[in-house]
Amino acid sequence: MPEPSYEELKARLAELEKQVDTRKRSGSLEFKVSEKGGVSVYGLGRFPVTLYYEQWTRLLDASDKLREFLEENKSKLKLKGQ
Repeated sequence: MPEPSYEELKARLAELEKQVDTRKRSGSLEFKVSEKGGVSVYGLGRFPVTLYYEQWTRLLDASDKLREFLEENKSKLKLKGQ
């Protein structure tokens, strides 16, 4: 198998960079298990949010309360575009 040329490598790099940029802009969330066994969520902000299993289940169990809290305090919260 012949070695790829400089131009082919450059084109492949540009293609990969475009894929990364598209994924970042798509707003999609990505989940990974960290080295310490936590679950990290990427795509919410600049840094991942990492919690352990029990913390995620507690947060999910409180999702209705969290949504209610957010709505009650919406006027105090910073929203995109403000």
